[in-house]
Amino acid sequence: MIPLFDAQRLVSGLALPAAATERVALEGALGRVLAEAPPSDSDLPPFDRVTMDGFAVRADGGTDGSWRIVGTLAAGATAARPLGPREALRIMTGAPLPEGADAVVPQEDVAADGDRVTVRGRIAPGAYVRPAGEDVRAGDVVVEPGGVIGAAEVGLLATLGYSQVRVHRRPRVAILSTGNELADLGTQPGPAQIPNTNTYSLMAQVIEAGAEPVNLGVAPDELEAITERVRWGLASADVLVTSAGVSVGELDLVREALERSGAELHLWQVSMRPGKPITFGTRGDHPVFGLPGNPVSAMVTFELFVRPALRRMEGADVIDRPRLRARALEPIANPGSRRGYLRVILTPDAQGYGARLTGDQGSAILRSMVLADGLAVVAPDTTIAAGESVDVIVLRSLEPRSR
Repeated sequence: MIPLFDAQRLVSGLALPAAATERVALEGALGRVLAEAPPSDSDLPPFDRVTMDGFAVRADGGTDGSWRIVGTLAAGATAARPLGPREALRIMTGAPLPEGADAVVPQEDVAADGDRVTVRGRIAPGAYVRPAGEDVRAGDVVVEPGGVIGAAEVGLLATLGYSQVRVHRRPRVAILSTGNELADLGTQPGPAQIPNTNTYSLMAQVIEAGAEPVNLGVAPDELEAITERVRWGLASADVLVTSAGVSVGELDLVREALERSGAELHLWQVSMRPGKPITFGTRGDHPVFGLPGNPVSAMVTFELFVRPALRRMEGADVIDRPRLRARALEPIANPGSRRGYLRVILTPDAQGYGARLTGDQGSAILRSMVLADGLAVVAPDTTIAAGESVDVIVLRSLEPRSR
């Protein structure tokens, strides 16, 4: 076994291939990693824009007094001529401020009578007007490459007129589960079989990481069958992820299948709990991960090894999950000589967050992942006492949710 941090450095130190780029329609860009910084070719807003229904006037008209109404201007139209002294233009929200005016008086602050309007109170220059370029100036880079495009970025890019953007292609990740005991979904499990779990949880994790899963199905514990699926995955995807078959048992055949397929293995077995039996290698520019078979072990090792690699390949600036320090609400024990990644529930309070275990931490108890807000990182042979702080890798949004 090698220490977990050494294993992570080994994986991150290898040159993983960057995903190619592609142009996508803006409506399909949500969640993608931006590859090219689109500069603004205009100011935003592009003109002095009115923010209230009212009357456009010149503020040097003073306080109080009467103005002559010379017309009406709706959003999407422009004034026919500049305003003269003591002239007012009825104007709607979103319309461009006409030449000759420098302020808007809201309609609730005036008294209109025929073609005259009387203003009550002082008129401040610039009132209820968004100046041109207030948000963005021409030439500004508004969204940096390497950032994930969210709803706000989509809105800003649309405002600047971009119907397409260049993003990093989603890496294709082939998922293979192995084991005679697995029955794939849609088939009836035999007397000694269980439903195939890992394929679907790992595919979901791939999608969460911003990549595209490819389902290789289930291979029995036969070297030829596993080798055939491994070669299929290497030929059809950018990354191969297998689960089970990487320990030291007689039917743990994945390592041999990977080597038969030309993969160079760089590590095997990591000092962590759960997830000790893990293999990482490369075949050309294809990263290959052999994860443990227990469902929780597979998901935790994916989080710590596969997800960061995928984020790097996608060109993302932010690779790792966020972390926080939480107070243990009850003892959090990690017996044994391996670093623990224990599933915890996080509870917000006035002091920050409290953490407590989800329950039994067995590596086959998938419910512990369902309940988990994060992974508490605990050193070997260590118990975090109630009230002490613990480092937590945050796995999900910490908005309140049902339990």
